[in-house]
Amino acid sequence: MRWDQLFGDLEGQWEAEVRRDLDQEVADRTRRERATVGLFERLAASVETEVGLRLVAGPPLRGVLSDVGDGWLLLGGDRGGQSALVPLTAVTAVTGLGVRAAEAKLARRFGFGYALRGLSRDRAVVALTDVSGAVATGTIDAVGRDCFDLSEHAPDEPRRPENVTGRRLVPFAAVAYLQPAGGPAAI
Repeated sequence: MRWDQLFGDLEGQWEAEVRRDLDQEVADRTRRERATVGLFERLAASVETEVGLRLVAGPPLRGVLSDVGDGWLLLGGDRGGQSALVPLTAVTAVTGLGVRAAEAKLARRFGFGYALRGLSRDRAVVALTDVSGAVATGTIDAVGRDCFDLSEHAPDEPRRPENVTGRRLVPFAAVAYLQPAGGPAAI
């Protein structure tokens, strides 16, 4: 019996087992780490990146991810893309994101309702696409906890009583996205 050969073989088996255990532990830790990263973190890490969005309704959107907040994202119209305020609940897929969320940029802490209140305050004329694919243009008059009032009017007319053609109450959950209506104004 060759002791050196036996011990060499045992040593090789031991090292292979240790390598397998280490590889398994690294893979397990990686899976656990990835399980803590959500859509918000992935989006926040990709601010200023060109992305594509598939939504619950409407055509796919493409643009530069300008901002991310609690429950929403903003596509900028930079580089020929489309400008749109999108609730995360309307997003079905995102393309163009980085693989990691390690170097996340700062994201906004305020929610979708707060962003809508800004549009209401600025009296911005918006084109609302809802989850059924229907489009309405008008001005956001008031924003509640989970819904807002939209006074409908033509995109090229100011929100005046004589121009308002209808009013609708829109639940946040019904919004696919909002875009600037007519003209070069940006959301």
